[in-house]
Amino acid sequence: MCNLYAMMRARAEVAAIARAMTDRNNNQPPMSGVYPDYAAPVIVRDAAGAREMRDMRWGMPTPQNLQFEAAKKRADKLRAKGASFDFNELLKMEPDKGVTNIRNTSSRHWQAWLEPAHRCLVPLTSFSEPDQVGGTFKQVWYALAPSRPLAFFAGVWTAHGCVRKIKTGWEDCEVFGFLTTEANAEVAQHHDKAMPVILTDPAACDLWLSDAPWAEVRRLQQPLPDGTLQIVGHGTKEDEVIPT
Repeated sequence: MCNLYAMMRARAEVAAIARAMTDRNNNQPPMSGVYPDYAAPVIVRDAAGAREMRDMRWGMPTPQNLQFEAAKKRADKLRAKGASFDFNELLKMEPDKGVTNIRNTSSRHWQAWLEPAHRCLVPLTSFSEPDQVGGTFKQVWYALAPSRPLAFFAGVWTAHGCVRKIKTGWEDCEVFGFLTTEANAEVAQHHDKAMPVILTDPAACDLWLSDAPWAEVRRLQQPLPDGTLQIVGHGTKEDEVIPT
């Protein structure tokens, strides 16, 4: 599961490559480490179909059955203490940390967000996976080349009201996540469970942001060809190499 990546290219460069006409936060500096619930740039289509880059928080809504089970456990603890509560309110206010990676696209939970209006591109220059195969669980960084060329995760997004953290309470926010698939040869050396769906071909990016139905774009949910990625770092929580 990819829960760490970097986006070290200038936003103006990203906007130009992705053909985003506007950028709501063009002063944001490069990001050497993006973590779950961090705000990061994504490219979406507006109501008129024009591409726009704006910041969203990383983590799509958690499936309702998982939220229900979490709220049920909380209710059981309150009940054991003799406390009164409204379960519907408890469920509404159950913290939702968000889902960063989406693998099972056949799940009903994800169906609506796979449609054209909710697909997005998430720019990256490198991403990291923990070394589970070797058992060290240290971060291993991957990029298309040591120069960190720009690429895009195949992402989805939505506007979402929830409690992300108890201390901040109810929030209305825009959130994103991205698809994963089986690992290619390079990633499987250290993390054989999955890797993000990464788009490097402009035609693939255009297809992902097009009006094509999921039946046509689902073929993009596949790993990069073996030999495409290079390991560019080990053991660090950020990729601080400035792209050339």
